[in-house]
Amino acid sequence: MAAEVQALPPLRAPPGPAPLTADQAYWRTFKNQLLLPSPHNAGITSIALSDPNPTGAQADTFAVTSGSRVQIYSTKTRKLVKTISRFGVDDTARSGVLRRDGRILLAGGDSGIVQAFDTGSRAILRQWRGQHAHKQAVHVVRWNPNVLTELMSASDDRTVRVWDLTEDEAKWTGIGHEDYVRCGCYLPGQDGIVVTGSYDQTVRLWDTRQPGNNRPSMTFKHAAPVEDILPLSSSMVASAAGNEVTILNLIAGKAEHVIRSHQKAVTSLALAQNRARLLTGGLDGHVKVHNTTSWEVVAAFKYPSPILSLAIVASGPQESREDRHLAVGLQTGLLSLRTRLAGTDKVRAREKAKRMDALLAGEADEYERKQKKTDMRQGIRTRDRGKDFRGEGADIVITGNDRARAKKLRPWQRSLRAGQYGLALDQALEPSGAVGVNTDEVLTLLTALRHRSALRSALAGRSAERLVPVLRWVLKHINHARHVQLTYDVVLLLLDLYSGQLAEWQEEAGGGDGREGGGGDGNGNGDGAREVRRLVTRLQRRVRQAADMASQALGTLGVLGMLEVG
Repeated sequence: MAAEVQALPPLRAPPGPAPLTADQAYWRTFKNQLLLPSPHNAGITSIALSDPNPTGAQADTFAVTSGSRVQIYSTKTRKLVKTISRFGVDDTARSGVLRRDGRILLAGGDSGIVQAFDTGSRAILRQWRGQHAHKQAVHVVRWNPNVLTELMSASDDRTVRVWDLTEDEAKWTGIGHEDYVRCGCYLPGQDGIVVTGSYDQTVRLWDTRQPGNNRPSMTFKHAAPVEDILPLSSSMVASAAGNEVTILNLIAGKAEHVIRSHQKAVTSLALAQNRARLLTGGLDGHVKVHNTTSWEVVAAFKYPSPILSLAIVASGPQESREDRHLAVGLQTGLLSLRTRLAGTDKVRAREKAKRMDALLAGEADEYERKQKKTDMRQGIRTRDRGKDFRGEGADIVITGNDRARAKKLRPWQRSLRAGQYGLALDQALEPSGAVGVNTDEVLTLLTALRHRSALRSALAGRSAERLVPVLRWVLKHINHARHVQLTYDVVLLLLDLYSGQLAEWQEEAGGGDGREGGGGDGNGNGDGAREVRRLVTRLQRRVRQAADMASQALGTLGVLGMLEVG
């Protein structure tokens, strides 16, 4: 038994840009960018969030350090709440960080002084300075996440110290770094364990629980100065050295993975999406989002200047905290805040945008009427939710090897199957309703005719009136990059077939001068010839414009190539 003749499968245009991945779609929801300049255009050197508070309310603020001041912003409104500028005349603030209850701000400085401020009154609660304090600039201070009154600091004097708010001298001092110590943190889940990074190209692990033990417990060597450290878990640490980010396994005592996604030095690290994503910011102006499973880049942002600091500001209860803001500090003194709307805030913002668009278009009353109808239907669906309207029983359908019903062929498909190629092309070029000519059907037919070597037969022997739809379709798609090869073949065949008749049609059209009432044979051929002549002229002009643009583009590429060589 012969197989059934199937309908010609439709030809689809090549796919455009790849669809967004889940990560790209998620990070594109960080919109509504707010750019806040620093008071003296000083670089934003630190953006710090308070540690999670397991016993009390979480502080809804974050600290931004720039120049000689620390500014406190609200996570809810993105507005400035307080400014603390009680530093020396020639001093520069460093690493401002809030305690987990938000009541005390800790900050270092280029003078070597570590200060604790009351965020309510801006009063200085305590200063650590003098003989038993740091002798050079303090670039990093951090609160102990487990002890409310304990903190650590690291300085350019190559020491690491642990302090208590109630004491004037350091409880513990770590000695071992051979250059500036510019980053450090407490290891979560490990009471009293501190990790620091230095310009001596090392990351060192310290046990601060024993006052007499002032030497590092573990040392990791890098190939460049260490700019930032971020704990991923109780046994994993990410360290930024040069343009690489190294994932260190503290239990195995070795590097587990090296991320090389930046062209310049990586200056800041942050975690997002409940520690499922690692963000890196560098001097190349890029923020890269990495999957913490495969360490591949899943999303990215580009900023106009080098990035000095980076943080993800979350909000909500500790059990279900969501990423709210992407905060990025730039070298030019700008603080960039991108906000992600979720839940009811997202719905409210969408409705507000729709209402504003309707107001600008003068259709506010019509929008309100539609909104009332939608609210009424939504109320009916809510009232009937959970009810079963299917009845007592259901039909049982037994499926077998039933033959699928043949799809009805289009007129041009039937003509193509019968070998009437010219008629098939005429039927495909006929407008169908309000849609007009179906481009996919015409492309499918032309491709099939070319494969059958029947394209010349379909275009030959046409009068001026039958040639007009073909020329109109060619004129519309001659500049489409996806269809240019097929359209080019059609144009070459048309010129080969009808170049000799263009002069005759010009005479029939009255010399081609465009005057009404020109020549013709009484059957309307003059109108068709005039339209053919006009379409050919437009086609010639469009091809010439495209060729000129291509020539200019090649010239521009040549200039750019010379600049790259230079």
